Amino acid sequence: MIKRLFKSTFLFAFIGLVSCGNTNSQKDKLRVSEDQNPTELNSKNIIVGANRTETYLPLLEGKTVGLVGNQSSRINKGTGYIHLVDSLLSMDVNLKKVFAPEHGFRGTADAGEAVEDGKDAETGLPVISLYGDNKKPKSEQLKGLDILIFDLQDVGARFYTYISSLHYVMEACAENDIQLIVFDRPNPNGHYIDGPILEKEYKSFVGMHPIPTVHGLTMGEYAKMINGEKWLKDGLQCKLEVLEMENYDHSLPYELPVKPSPNLPNAQSINLYPSLCFFEGTNVNAGRGTDKQFQVFGSPYLDQTYFDYSYTPESKDGAKNPKHLGEKCYGRDLSKHEALDEINLEWLIEAYENTEDKEKFFNGFFTKLAGTKKLQQQIEKGLSAAEIRQSWKPGLAEFSKKREKYLLY
Repeated sequence: MIKRLFKSTFLFAFIGLVSCGNTNSQKDKLRVSEDQNPTELNSKNIIVGANRTETYLPLLEGKTVGLVGNQSSRINKGTGYIHLVDSLLSMDVNLKKVFAPEHGFRGTADAGEAVEDGKDAETGLPVISLYGDNKKPKSEQLKGLDILIFDLQDVGARFYTYISSLHYVMEACAENDIQLIVFDRPNPNGHYIDGPILEKEYKSFVGMHPIPTVHGLTMGEYAKMINGEKWLKDGLQCKLEVLEMENYDHSLPYELPVKPSPNLPNAQSINLYPSLCFFEGTNVNAGRGTDKQFQVFGSPYLDQTYFDYSYTPESKDGAKNPKHLGEKCYGRDLSKHEALDEINLEWLIEAYENTEDKEKFFNGFFTKLAGTKKLQQQIEKGLSAAEIRQSWKPGLAEFSKKREKYLLY
């Protein structure tokens, strides 16, 4: 029998995230480590879906359960935070498997790095990677499960791959008649929508759906959109339930207490990420291999007489082989820049205009990130940021109307 818990009241925002480790060492334990303790972030009493135990425990009673989560899937027990896995097991939930997205179960793997399956050292639960060649759970991996819980922290950008993992999990659940419950969490970039709409011919794991770069949806809202727009294979729809947050709205400013992935260490990096991630498709480093990931940009090929800031990328956890490793890069330090409520194209244009060889500036990944060839073409033609933004308006207006149907907050 599942033990009943009552809802705690707490005077701070809990915005958990999820990532996981998948080796057999002690560092792979699911319990929250001392250096990851969340701090009080604001006075708004946000209650995330994972903390609404009195609502979801009846849904899990008598069911065999799996979890898609990582290191920041955690809940507040009144006396402190513990991982959602430990919480579920302590309440006699029949949790059988954990599925981990990009960056692994502990959230330390590099972007794009292969993550192997493993076992949690403390609980003995199998950990199945949903990255590399196994982005979509296989039928045999889901066998015996009645319910799959999805509890991942998104940052609101199309190329942040947790929403792609959501797509494949929903598709697998639909194909195997398994109910999916999304434990909703805030979107730190949920206060705006912006960027070009992805064109279907450029669909990839860093962009699967016809949405703008910044979509302005929570994971729960995004799941509803995937179902409602019938974006799953063959128009399938999964049996979806969203466990909504309490006391949340999209305009609320707040920070995440734990970094959602290795190279998004703080609120500044998360806010700048939708703008600076475009540099991943160029010969410019976006701060990987530094302590200011997605808060600086630079390259050995940028004009050092124009850019007065420099740094040298080093090998670090989450960026073992960063772009321009050991080379001095010239660019900008944006770590103190005011918060954005739109994508900034000025930095990208500025770098392109002041690079050594413009023909070597963009690489093939840029189009995947942009979701269209037009953005690169517009920059190469010398269009201003304002002119490029003007071209986004029709697509954003259409998406905004579509988005309204799925908003929960």
